[in-house]
Amino acid sequence: MSDKVGRLTLWGVEVFLAVAEDGSVSAAAKRLGASPSAVSQQISNLETALGTELINRRERPMSLTPAGRVLRRRAQSILLEAARARSEIAGLDLSHLGQLRLGMVEDFEASVTPLLITQMADRLTETRFELETGPSHRLVDQLENRALDVIVAAELSEGAEWCDHHPLLQDPFVAVVPKGQRDAPQRLPLIQYTRRHAMGRTLAEHLISEGVTLTHRFELDSYRAIQAMVAGGTGWTILSSLGVLNAGRYAAEIEAIPLPIAPLSRKISLTVRRDGMSEMASELAGHLGPLLQDQVVDPLVATYPWLGGYLKLL
Repeated sequence: MSDKVGRLTLWGVEVFLAVAEDGSVSAAAKRLGASPSAVSQQISNLETALGTELINRRERPMSLTPAGRVLRRRAQSILLEAARARSEIAGLDLSHLGQLRLGMVEDFEASVTPLLITQMADRLTETRFELETGPSHRLVDQLENRALDVIVAAELSEGAEWCDHHPLLQDPFVAVVPKGQRDAPQRLPLIQYTRRHAMGRTLAEHLISEGVTLTHRFELDSYRAIQAMVAGGTGWTILSSLGVLNAGRYAAEIEAIPLPIAPLSRKISLTVRRDGMSEMASELAGHLGPLLQDQVVDPLVATYPWLGGYLKLL
């Protein structure tokens, strides 16, 4: 049901704050996963409800009117109190949860994510689910900006005061080579995972620290495309062990071996804002543990026994 014109809503306040922070309707719409026209309508409804203009639309970038500056100061407090109330209610009983905006790292898209959503949907029959999959750095940004309630992703903000981490999985990085060609790192070029993503930057920094010269010939952002090239004998690559799960039809033509340099791993955690849904985080993490063991750890260790002890629940 759409919001009535003239009514002050939490969604309207959230939309206003996104526009105020991003300086444009299009940027706010992208952050919130809404259309620009829907964002503009929410701002108009809010201005009608308050009886004053909040944004100078004639300026580029947009600026706030005096009334808009007042609302921006109050908006954070409004949304914070709403998040605290929602968290406390969810902490009493997850069945009271009306909506869950969940972010899952793309590595789990074909394995853990569908099972988790199905399992939670069977229990939380009144909850509306919104799922976002993507690279960890993008999910962290969306969580920080309140576009998501909880994420399962690689830890990138260790020590950050605004969030809490619930460690789930130690995910080691592996060398992926053409089947039967364990000497590929000495003979073939390295196919790099893109440094536009946090994982790619971590890998590049580790390689440089180990004295490895980067060729820069191949740099891709698709697990499937990278492993297709490896299967074809074009080169070798370094991915997280979770990345090997996404090999698809190329799985029989590649193999994962230990890194030819110092070991490296990342930590997959369930992360929530401290002023958000922290009370339910432990329960969600409890649901994820058995799924990760069944869908990730056991199959990978069965295929690559040397991963035992490196790929493990935390």
